[in-house]
Amino acid sequence: MDATKTTGAGGRRSGRDAGGRRGERKKAVSKSVKAGLQFPVGRIVRYLKKGRYAQRTGTGAPIYLSAVLEYLAAEVLELAGNAARGNKKNRINPRHVLLAVRKDDELGKLLQSVTISSGGVLPNINPVLLPKKSHSASADGGKASKAAKSPKKAAA
Repeated sequence: MDATKTTGAGGRRSGRDAGGRRGERKKAVSKSVKAGLQFPVGRIVRYLKKGRYAQRTGTGAPIYLSAVLEYLAAEVLELAGNAARGNKKNRINPRHVLLAVRKDDELGKLLQSVTISSGGVLPNINPVLLPKKSHSASADGGKASKAAKSPKKAAA
């Protein structure tokens, strides 16, 4: 009987397979699942390393950054969904995103220098351009407004 088949390397008995691993391999659990996030923590780790923002990066930094990005995305999507529903649409388009961002104070300040393509502009009419409402014409039956307009009656 050959000793290498029954015992492992060095004469020790082990439950290793051909690859040198012990027993069944556990299923991989991503960093995003461990952190309870939807955004990809591993990809953000890669981007932080590739971008050379710092020589060294802590283990918590990409998790925190993923959580912040996920929160911002959820906030923008919720507000844009409300804007779409307000316009009686089922699908969010860039116009809804723009309306949501510009109407929110904090997001508007964060994204004030950002141009959203195909978003348009906020509806805004300068109050000077709106027609003036005459309150005295309805109260006096139109007599006071005519007297104020006529220069002859005002001088006399």
